[in-house]
Amino acid sequence: MSRGLEPEIKEQIIQEFQISDKDTGSIEVQVALLTARIKHLTEHLKEHPKDYHSRRGLMTMVGRRRKMLKYLKKNKPLVYQDIVTKLGIRG
Repeated sequence: MSRGLEPEIKEQIIQEFQISDKDTGSIEVQVALLTARIKHLTEHLKEHPKDYHSRRGLMTMVGRRRKMLKYLKKNKPLVYQDIVTKLGIRG
């Protein structure tokens, strides 16, 4: 069983959402990585519905992503729209 994201997948997400060549921590990259981790953990919880510790971690990640998206929506609305459509979140 793997913990978190595979390094190859993480690197691919960083390359897709980074602003510059050395960017690994911009808010866009952070939201994309959190989204990937949330999807991964959601699949885990479908198989293990009583894993309450992982569920709590999932809720923490969702809250953190929500705060980041709120910041983006307020300060960079165009980037917000772009990242929401790319990631397929917020119907």
